[in-house]
Amino acid sequence: MPTKRKSKAKRPPLTRSQVMSRVRGKDTKPEMAVRRALWAAGYRYRLHAKDLPGRPDIVFRSRKIAIFVHGCFWHGHEGCPGHRIPKSRSEWWAAKIARNKARDAEVRGELEGMGWTVMVVWECEATKSFRCEAILLRVPLTELHHKVAFPNMPLLQS
Repeated sequence: MPTKRKSKAKRPPLTRSQVMSRVRGKDTKPEMAVRRALWAAGYRYRLHAKDLPGRPDIVFRSRKIAIFVHGCFWHGHEGCPGHRIPKSRSEWWAAKIARNKARDAEVRGELEGMGWTVMVVWECEATKSFRCEAILLRVPLTELHHKVAFPNMPLLQS
């Protein structure tokens, strides 16, 4: 005799507010990928420094380097497929992303004014074609540490 299948009750779709409440600000997948790469390369860092403007995601205090891992949608990564304005309430979203970009520029200016080096790693760099070396080579390091961490890679001069 065939067994009866239990029908699953369909859940109503989430409201915009419920969806947005699930968006995380810390420990996102792209941020975790960058952190794992830095840790595997032997870098030790601090997270979400509350005493710095913008609360950078990753901080190297001794080198005065602040790294922000930006989501392509939220921070308006131009030319990236992850950045597109939603069709509903497009004017509001465009204004919101413009405010985010203005705030990012202000925070970057404050940190650079304090003598910090600011780096931005975009979500698309950290997830889709993630290469540990590509991101790590952008971190300004001493030549000695670079030779130890990446013996087969030339040091990029900027």
